[in-house]
Amino acid sequence: MRTQVGIIGAGPAGLLLAHLLHQQGIQTVVLESRSQEYVQKRVRAGVLEHDSVELLKAHGLGERLEREGLRHEGTLLRFGGQTHRIDFPSLTGGKSVTVYGQQEVVKDLIQARLESGAALHFEAQGLRVAGLKTDQPTISYLEHGQERTIHCDYIAGTDGFHGICRDAIPKGVLKVFERTYPFAWLGILAKAPPSSNELIYANHERGFALHSMRSPTITRNYLQVAPDENLENWSDQRIWQELQQRLETSEGFELVTGEIFEKGITPMRSFVVEPMQYGRMFLAGDAAHIVPPTGAKGMNLAINDVKILSSALIQKYQNGSGTALEQYSLHCLRRVWRAQYFSWWMTSMLHRHDLSDPYEHKLQLAQLEQVVSSRAQAQVLAENYVGMLDPRG
Repeated sequence: MRTQVGIIGAGPAGLLLAHLLHQQGIQTVVLESRSQEYVQKRVRAGVLEHDSVELLKAHGLGERLEREGLRHEGTLLRFGGQTHRIDFPSLTGGKSVTVYGQQEVVKDLIQARLESGAALHFEAQGLRVAGLKTDQPTISYLEHGQERTIHCDYIAGTDGFHGICRDAIPKGVLKVFERTYPFAWLGILAKAPPSSNELIYANHERGFALHSMRSPTITRNYLQVAPDENLENWSDQRIWQELQQRLETSEGFELVTGEIFEKGITPMRSFVVEPMQYGRMFLAGDAAHIVPPTGAKGMNLAINDVKILSSALIQKYQNGSGTALEQYSLHCLRRVWRAQYFSWWMTSMLHRHDLSDPYEHKLQLAQLEQVVSSRAQAQVLAENYVGMLDPRG
């Protein structure tokens, strides 16, 4: 078997890359170790930046997004018993974000891929790559117990943080930058209409809370907990009571509750590898970097990686220039580190690192007061949240 670009991982990064290349007549094969059902139900990020939405729409992926996505023109910061709104359009020249779950983006991409008739293989077991420094790297896997090998011009490693691609790069090649935070998020999905038209980020003396949504009938809520927290200790009643307490305001706030149909604990981590390429394999999305979810940057970074990588590959195939491919890491990492900073800033400002330290909490409240009282500070938050462009490209 032979293809031009072999793509490992059928998340938003891999599927979008395949879609963009297919539209330009570049042959791709997408391989995914999980089942289609698992991939489509995997709940991840839910906020799309302005430019991510425009990219999806420009490439024929906006029909359901425009119909079902929830456009948000601001977000709410809640602290000291008060609520403060950050107005995105007035601070960013009219930009906004759209709440549309990552699994919904994946569903749209899978449908587009299947309709195109291009190769998409789920449950590809035993995936491995070889010959990355040669001009014909290979991907091998098992299909119904039989060994298959695909010869490629290039390989895209879009298989997530726990995938095989990054680990296939020889030790000592990649430089790793990481930070583990002393807290985690307990997240729930509930059959309940949103209690607010926009996301609520709350800094409370008991810890951070976030009220979000996935649709007009499904809410997504988070609580800061200890990284070793036992989920069994959190009954549905306890979760709702804690959310109500942390989201409370002096004016009163009534959290709409409902049946919790999914709950889990997510560790908080920052992670980047440099470079994002080795030989003829390019890493994109979570395979190369992880950000705390506070800044809503994970899926958007993956989309930006793919935008850069697809453009570089198209340039190579259409005019033979490999310059953009050689500079792939450089161009991606500019945005990656800006997103790392913004995610760290939001996380540090909103979470209690030490619940027993009242001095730290007072500093956070002072910082939040500055954000909501200074247009310049509010603009920094808004521009980064909706996806400020890198002026250097």
